Amino acid sequence: MLLDMAADACGERIAVSCAGQQLTYAELRRAARAAAPALAGGGFAHAAFLDTNGLAAPVALFAAAYAGVPYVPLNYRLTAPELEELLARVAPAWLVSQPQQLSRLKLPAGIVSIEAAALLAPAREPGPAEAPDLPGAVAILLFTSGTTAKPKAAVLRHDNVMSYILGSVEFGAAGEEEAALVSVPPYHIAGISAVLSSTYATRRIVMLPSFEPGEWLRLVAQERITHAFLVPTMLVRVMEHLALHPAGPFPALRAIAYGGGKMPLAVIGRALEAFPNVDFTNAYGLTETSATVCLLTPEDHRTAAASPDAAIRRRLGSVGRPLPTVELQIRDAAGAVLGAQEPGFVYVRGPQVSGEYRGLGSLLDAQGWFATQDRGWVDAEGYLFLDGRADDVIVRGGENISPGEVEEALLGHAAVADAVVVAIPSEQWGEAVAAAVVLKAGMRTDAQALQQWVRERLRSSRVPERVRFVSELPYNEMGKVLRRVVRSEMADEDA
Repeated sequence: MLLDMAADACGERIAVSCAGQQLTYAELRRAARAAAPALAGGGFAHAAFLDTNGLAAPVALFAAAYAGVPYVPLNYRLTAPELEELLARVAPAWLVSQPQQLSRLKLPAGIVSIEAAALLAPAREPGPAEAPDLPGAVAILLFTSGTTAKPKAAVLRHDNVMSYILGSVEFGAAGEEEAALVSVPPYHIAGISAVLSSTYATRRIVMLPSFEPGEWLRLVAQERITHAFLVPTMLVRVMEHLALHPAGPFPALRAIAYGGGKMPLAVIGRALEAFPNVDFTNAYGLTETSATVCLLTPEDHRTAAASPDAAIRRRLGSVGRPLPTVELQIRDAAGAVLGAQEPGFVYVRGPQVSGEYRGLGSLLDAQGWFATQDRGWVDAEGYLFLDGRADDVIVRGGENISPGEVEEALLGHAAVADAVVVAIPSEQWGEAVAAAVVLKAGMRTDAQALQQWVRERLRSSRVPERVRFVSELPYNEMGKVLRRVVRSEMADEDA
């Protein structure tokens, strides 16, 4: 429906471009409809996609919808055995990929591949038939990262996805001059929602296959990008690049949304100064919630940045307030609802919230609430502050310690560029606090100074017993720090 509406209203408008190639909305629909009959009639249970950002990604996404088959984008950074295992789990499946990806795989039985280039060929030819009516059907399967266990397949139904799009985007609202730069990978919910949102708004989509800050800035200028989404580590790299290679101004750029990880206050502060005429939005969501459930709006950013009140200024470190269609609660371990300023577990409810996994069913409770597995708290005005994942909590002598509050204290030190806090084994306390710290270029400090810094701002139980200085922290491509890697490196030091 989203693509049909866009193609009917603005068929000759450019829908998507990448590396000098482009498709109009009419051509995107023709290519997707041309692929749908073979997909629908081939006995396939899924439509898989294994490639970087490009023209083929939205074609495959919409072809799956026209065929009534769940779309399954796969992480091209996984090893061949990992990809083969995932493909076996979704077989029989139609797989869109590139020769270099296919050459490293032994495709399981039931997997039929098509090269991405072949998917684009029918874009200039007449296409068949209408899309089926699919309310309640599965639209997308997204595999979790599987960092601690076998990846789970999160189920997003058409109802969930459409609830998010229709509740957050106005049809045809984009002017012909508007363009969105998509640099998050196509296997992440942020990449999918960016395509769907821009399609419904009839905004031109510019695909960046692989993020690099200089290339991102070049495309912002060359393509006159008006809207972009970045994960925090991407914005950090953009700011670092600008410090070394001043560029701009970027008069077309109107809005930058960010999310997917913790944004250091110092970084968003510098970004607000570097892009003074740009509206910044912090978007918090999960795969299981069809993307965004909370927003820190541009007005929230401006108000917090300009306020002399520390409590209001601190909201720059929040993820904002729930969307109008989403309810949010903070609960304790026993399930009791907590009040303002009380830390606990984040629960959300709303029509866009799926909370469903293939093979496991729905994890919504009897009242429709979903446990996000994030910890956090809300202030008196309902702004949500995240304290990390529930399984990241450090239990020291029976006391629960959020890594986030210790990291925030460390990041306030003038010499600290980045920091992550994890649990390490302790004979006395069961678990103890440890920190891996990246120092700013040319700056110096030592463990004792940082420990004292934290002690002066938090209780003594929060002071890291060990501080490890590193050149950089391990992040995944979506900007989430890999705490398990840090814990492992700390354990190797003990061995």
